[in-house]
This record gives sequence, C-alpha cells and structure tokens, in this order.
Amino acid sequence: MTGVDPVTRVPSPVTVVGLDAAGAPPHPALAPVLATAGLVVGAARHLAAVPVPAGADTVALGPLASALHRLAEAVAAGVPAVVLASGDPGFFGIVRRLRAAGLPLRVVPAVSSVAAAFARAGLPWDGAAVVTAHGRDPRPALNACRALPLVAVLTAPGAGAAELGAGLIGWPRRLLVAEHLGTDAERIREVTPEQAAAETWSDPHVLLSLATPDPAEPAPAPWVAPGGMRSDNQPAAAPAGGWALPETRYAHRDSMITKSEVRALVVARLRPRLGRLVWDVGAGSGSVGIECALLGAAVLAVEQDPGAGATIQANATAHAVTVRLVTGRAPQALVGLPEPDAVFVGGGGADVLAAVVARQPERVVLTLAALDRVAPAVGLLRTAGYTVEGSQLSAARLADLPGGSIRLAATNPVVVLTGERP
Repeated sequence: MTGVDPVTRVPSPVTVVGLDAAGAPPHPALAPVLATAGLVVGAARHLAAVPVPAGADTVALGPLASALHRLAEAVAAGVPAVVLASGDPGFFGIVRRLRAAGLPLRVVPAVSSVAAAFARAGLPWDGAAVVTAHGRDPRPALNACRALPLVAVLTAPGAGAAELGAGLIGWPRRLLVAEHLGTDAERIREVTPEQAAAETWSDPHVLLSLATPDPAEPAPAPWVAPGGMRSDNQPAAAPAGGWALPETRYAHRDSMITKSEVRALVVARLRPRLGRLVWDVGAGSGSVGIECALLGAAVLAVEQDPGAGATIQANATAHAVTVRLVTGRAPQALVGLPEPDAVFVGGGGADVLAAVVARQPERVVLTLAALDRVAPAVGLLRTAGYTVEGSQLSAARLADLPGGSIRLAATNPVVVLTGERP
C-alpha cells in the first residue's frame, strides 16, 4: 500500500487516532491503519497500549519538532503514518500543531478527557467553558474559573489543581479533580480550593470548577439554568440584557452609582473579557464590576462600607454573576490581592491610585468629578510609565415637563482618565 491516493494522486493523510480517555477499547478504525503503518508516533504510554506492527518505526513524543520532521518525511515518501493521541486530538490537542505544519490529516476522535470527567461526575456540561493551562500562562484559565460558574481546565505540571486551587481561595467554588482517567488508577475527588492547594496531584488530571451557591442569597436570574449554567449555552457571551444599564437596574443609595453614560466608556476602557481579572476599587453599588463580569471577566470589588458591600452582593446576585467582595479601606485592603489586568478606581485619593499603579496592571481607569484632582492623577500615571488619555463626559437626559413638553436635564460632568502600559 502506498501513501498516495490512486485516483487523486494526493498524498494520503496522516491518521490521527484518539485513545479513549474514558477507558473504552480503541476505535475500530485503529486496527487497519496500524496494520499498514510504516511510522507510528505517540506518547510512550500510547505506544505501549496498542499493537504496533513489528516493521513500523516509532517515535515517542517529547519535543514535537523531531516528530513533525519524521511525519513530513513519511508523507513525502508515501509511507502510511499514524499519530496516537489522548481523547479527542482536535480538542486542545495535537491536531492544531499538525495542521500548522502543513500535514494532510485524517482524524479519528475518541471521548475527550473533559467529556469523560463530566461523565464520571454525572454532570451536564453543555453550558461549561473549557480552557487550558497547558503550555501557557495559567492566569487566564484561573480567571475563567473565578468568573464563570462551570469551567473545565486542562492542566499541566505546575499549573494544576494545587496552583489553581490556591488562586481560587476566597471565591465560592468547589473543585472536582479527575486523575488518571480511563486507567486502573482513576480517581475523582471533590475538594475545596484550600484542600486542592494543600495536596499533590497526579498528572495528567482534569479540573472542574463549579460555583457554590449561597443558600442565603436570592435565586439566580431566570436565564441561568440549574447548576449555575447559562441556559443559552454561552458561558462568556455578551450579556443578553446588554450593558451600560440604567441606574434603575441596580440597587444603590444616595445616587452613589456610576451613571450609565460614564459606565459605558469606563467598561470599554477596561476591556473586560474571559481570562482577565478586574479590580473595582471604591465599588459603591458594584455596577462597573458587575458589567465587567457580565462580559466574562473575573472581578474583585473593594469597598470599605459594609452596607455598600451587601448592596454589591445583592446586585451581583440579581445579575447572576460572581463578584468577590473585599471589605476594607484602600489602599490597605489591596495588599495581598491577586494581580489585576485592569483596575477601575471609583473612589479614594492619590494614595489609592499610587497603590494601584504600583501593581502595574495593564490598564487603569478612574473617574474624577473635581478638576483639581485631574493634573495630579495624570502626573502620577505618567510617572509610573503609563500613557494617559482623558475626556470629560457631560450628558443631558430627556425629562418630561408639564403639558407634555420635553427638556434636557444635565448630569454632573465627569472626567474619565485611562492609563495604559506601553
């Protein structure tokens, strides 16, 4: 058998076969492709698990460059090649790298480790977010777990349940850790973030992060399904109800809330998205942080007033998002908090802004009503290495007059400053 299709004369594809993460027997397609293979590539454990033909060359996966070179040579020479992988190799797997190398592929998937983990736990996962901490900065995966109610994480040594658990302390989460799926050593354990951080876990493992509802809180919004999953299957989609919402959508007192026109610009400048952590310092009603959470970000709200803190939590519950509340006075309350990607400073003086920029987040956004505070704030940001943009927002809203007439009622002007690290 040659590696060239007799009709099209196109090189036969490399066959990528997934070995079932749930422990089921290999796909029936594996036996015939293995029988004719001249090259078989896979991790040592995969090569040991299948009947590799006696005459076939094998490459045990380590650094991928040498395996890609051997596969390219096999395709060029018309030698049938098989790549063995875990679960579904197109799902955060080797297919992406093989395609990037220009190799023609045929993929035979099996049950992925994520699907197997949810199945073992007896949980639906059509509303889950799936992220990876393998071979990259684990903070986006950690922030996804902080932000969303149901997340599966593909882990890696040094970025597994212990490290993610340590980063989730303070968030209401329970963790399911699935080790050695599909093997005799398989183990599924439910732990708290604190317990996860204190243990040593076997690789490979999959982490499931599930929000823990507070029985004292009101029921979630109607578009959130039982178990915390969004019923529209879009865990980090743009919120169905929009953002820059009217102040009437939030509980607040004494008009201590960022007006919707200002909030629209502030949220845009913060650039919230899945994988980012936003601090809302001097949170007040929590409206800015909540809208960042609606757009997928993890959010820490810092507020010194316990009464306002209760309002923030009530507002977050009403909008079905997680906002971690830190009650205390900034800048002292900022000590020890996880590193932010962006910070909104809605309250506090120059000492608060100085403490924020000392943490060097990518972006800092603040609102100022007093003009005499603008120049010092700009100077502080620039001294810390930020480029600064600013604008004054003045809005006038429609208001009814007696007799059916309409007037424009001005809101207080606000200066919005944005500092960005080059």
